[in-house]
This record gives sequence, C-alpha cells and structure tokens, in this order.
Amino acid sequence: MEDLKKSMQPASSNIIESRIIQAVLSEEISPGERLGEKDLGEIFGVSRTLVREAMMRLSSRGIVAVSPRRGWFVIEPTVEEARETIEARRSVEIGLLMNQKIISVDMIKQLEAHVLEQQRAIDENDLGRRSYLLGHFHVQLAAALGNSILANILEELTTRIVLIAALYQSKADAQQSCDNHRRLVNALRVNKVEEAIKIMDAHLTYLDKALNTRLRKHELSGKLSN
Repeated sequence: MEDLKKSMQPASSNIIESRIIQAVLSEEISPGERLGEKDLGEIFGVSRTLVREAMMRLSSRGIVAVSPRRGWFVIEPTVEEARETIEARRSVEIGLLMNQKIISVDMIKQLEAHVLEQQRAIDENDLGRRSYLLGHFHVQLAAALGNSILANILEELTTRIVLIAALYQSKADAQQSCDNHRRLVNALRVNKVEEAIKIMDAHLTYLDKALNTRLRKHELSGKLSN
C-alpha cells in the first residue's frame, strides 16, 4: 500500500476511491489486504471521514468489504462471483459489439498499441502490469466504441476479474487472452463485426473456464490442508 503515496495530497474521497482502484488493478494492493482508515488518511493527508466515504463507495461497487474484526479489506472473489462477473461482462461487451459504430483509425492504433503493451508485460513476466493491462483492454475497447458509461461499468467488472487473475491466472492463460485481444482488434480493423463477436464470446468462455478451474483447485487444496 506504500505506492499510494504517489497520489497528490490532500485528496478528495473521489481521488482516494480512484487511486485505490488503480492500485488494485496494478497489484499494488492484493486481494484480502487490509485497508486501515488511519493509514490511508495519513497517506492522502485527509480525515478518516473522507477515507470512510471512499471505502463505502468501493464497498457498493464490490471491490472492498468490511468486518468488525478486520476492518476494511480488498475482496477475494469466489468461484460463483467469478462466474457471475464474467457473464455480466459477456452481456455488456457482446452488446457493445453488436451495436458498434465504425472505429476510427486512431482508436484502432491505440488498441493495437495496448495489445503490444500487454505482450511486453507478459514477455517481461510483470504479473501486476500484465493483469492490469489484460483487464483494462476491455475498458479501452468500450471507450473506443464510444460508450463512456459502459466503459465505467466494465472498469468495475474488470477490477473483480483482475483480483482473481492476479492470484490464479497462469502465463499461458495470459498469453491466450492477449492473442484473443489481438485477433479482436484485427477483426474490428476490417469491420468484421460478426467475427469480432465470436472472438469475444470465445475469449470470455476461455477466461471463465481457466479462472474457475484454478479457483476450484485452490479451494480444494485449502480444504485438503485443513
């Protein structure tokens, strides 16, 4: 949580909320990590009241939770939550593609550059950046398709998936996701919408199976060790 000190001080509750989301996406903060109101207040140079406001909004978005014993902490999604989140993303993203407008050449170039950054993070074995970029691609795609509201929704949904991917996604899974993103951009470049929809559907299906398989193995391992 030390890297949160990069933020400007003093901060508003909105800035605190945004900075914590960025930290979670980039693995500066891990699933299950405790977020102390006092510590965050000192980092951002604000009162605990402002920190609590940000935490409550993050809680409503399903990113943090609170308990009497632990206080605020980043959620650790379950298999069922992972499945439901991916299905929600499927509805949003395929719907976006079905109603897509022509994407400008500049936006295609931005998406291609994003895929190159994903590949670089995979090649350099930068797990935090890899998880962030693979998830953030879908937010970028929604923005490229001209829907800022759905881009915000996807950011929330993607954050939950990144929490799982950061812990359980293998390098092979990450490469498969990057390859799917590359194929998707190639289809959009030549305006092959039906092909893009098929790629997105297959991509989310693969993500669902891969992450759920690893989550179930992790949960089984935990039960066997008890």
